[in-house]
Amino acid sequence: MEQLTLTTPALLFSAISLIMLAYTNRFLAYAAVIRNLHDKYLEKQDDTLIEQIKNLKLRLNLTRWMQIFGIVSLLLCVLTMFLIYIEYAILAVWIFGIALLLLILSLALLVREIQISIRALSLHLSDIESHLSKK
Repeated sequence: MEQLTLTTPALLFSAISLIMLAYTNRFLAYAAVIRNLHDKYLEKQDDTLIEQIKNLKLRLNLTRWMQIFGIVSLLLCVLTMFLIYIEYAILAVWIFGIALLLLILSLALLVREIQISIRALSLHLSDIESHLSKK
């Protein structure tokens, strides 16, 4: 294996920053939808709204863990750079490996969250299609 340099973990900064921005945007979108559903539920206590809220709660939890793993990955990249700077190369390699694993885990949770989102949107589309076919 080539020697780990300061530039290697630094390369992940821009990627992780963009990923965190996307995660934050997802979180803010969910917050707006949840507030809207909350208001609708207070007006009309419909069981379909409860199912949507449960779905959003799951997606929100996944987004939280995606953010946590992404942030810890970024922190470990910074720690890796510090360890390289103070010449603890072996420890730096292990810490960087853990950072990469956490980033992989964060992205895997993103894939799962996208699958749940697509399933929820498909249910909405089928509901619209059934209403259109009745006309």
